Amino acid sequence: MIQRPKSLSRQQAPTLGAAVATPAIALPGWLRRAVPDTQSLGSQRLEDIAIAAGAALSALDAVVRRQERWAGAWRQRLALNAAAVTARQVGRVEDEAALRDAVLLTRPGDDVGPAGRMLLGWRRLAAPHTEDLLTRPALGAALAEFGHAPDDEALGNLTNELRGLAAGGVVDMVVGAFIAAEGQRFGRAFGAWLADALVAQRLGWLRAVPLLGVEVNARGSGRSRRADLPIATTGIEVGAEQAKSLLAAHARAALRAVDLSAELGRKADRLLTVAPRLRAKAADIVIEKLLSDDAIVASEKIAGMSDRGLRRLFDRLVELGAVRELSGRPTFRIYGL
Repeated sequence: MIQRPKSLSRQQAPTLGAAVATPAIALPGWLRRAVPDTQSLGSQRLEDIAIAAGAALSALDAVVRRQERWAGAWRQRLALNAAAVTARQVGRVEDEAALRDAVLLTRPGDDVGPAGRMLLGWRRLAAPHTEDLLTRPALGAALAEFGHAPDDEALGNLTNELRGLAAGGVVDMVVGAFIAAEGQRFGRAFGAWLADALVAQRLGWLRAVPLLGVEVNARGSGRSRRADLPIATTGIEVGAEQAKSLLAAHARAALRAVDLSAELGRKADRLLTVAPRLRAKAADIVIEKLLSDDAIVASEKIAGMSDRGLRRLFDRLVELGAVRELSGRPTFRIYGL
C-alpha cells in the first residue's frame, strides 16, 4: 500500500522574476513501453502493471512537488481535457474549444450551460486545497456542477463512504470511488472526480490533479465480476482484471499529465524569458494570470490596463512566441500557453 507522504506546504509560489528553467521530468523508455493501452491489457500481468503504475505516479508526484509557477495552468488544462471526455461520456457534443468558450465568454452570473458547468466541476477539483474537496459543502457544489441535486441523505451517505475509503488501499480506494458514485446514481464521471480527490489526499498533494476523467470509459470502474480472481482489499471485492484496468488507466493518465507538464513548462519558460521586455503597465499581472489558468480572454478586466492595451500586449506576446491565440477567431479571442 502507498503510504501517505508529508503534505506539501500551503506556502505561496514565488513572485514573478527572472525565468529559471527547470529540467522536465525524464520518463524512461521502459515505463512508456510498460504501460498498456486498452487493447493490450489482457496480455499483461497484474504485477507488471502495478509496477508501471507506481512508477508513473511517482513521476507525477515529482512534478506536483516542484510547485512550478505554471502549475495552475497545467491543472486547469488537465481539467479541460477531463471535462471534454466526460461531457462526451454523458452525451454532450461540446469539445474543448466549446467548453472553454462556454466558461470564458459567458457574462458573470449567467448560466454557462450543462457542459460548461461540468468544466467548472473539474476546475473546482484542481483549485482548492485537497483537504477541502470532500467536505459536504464542496461535494454538494461539485455534484450540482455535474448535473445532480442530491438530498441530504444521499450526500451524507456519500460522505461517510468516502471517509471509509480513505483508510483503504489505493486500488480499492479508486474502485470504491466509482462504486460510491454509481451507487448513488451520480455517474462514472463523478466517480473519476472522487477518485482523483482521494488519490491527491493520499499522496499529500496541496491541490488535486485531474487524471481519471480522460480515462472514464476504461473498463473496471464498476463492480467486479464474481468470475474474477479477487485480490486483497479492505471490504471491496476487486477482481484481478478490474485492478489491471484501473492501474493501467491511472498510469496512462499520469504519463499524459507528465508530458503536458513538460510541454507547458517549456512554454512558461519562454513567457518568463520575454517578460522583462514588456513595457505595458500591469504586464506582470497578465503573465501571472497566464501562468495560473488555462486561458484568459482578450477582454479580461485588468487593473491599470485598457482593453486596447491588453490586446496590444497579447499581440506582442504572440509575436514573441510566448503565448498562443486559442480560438482561431478574429474577435472574442482567447489566449493561453
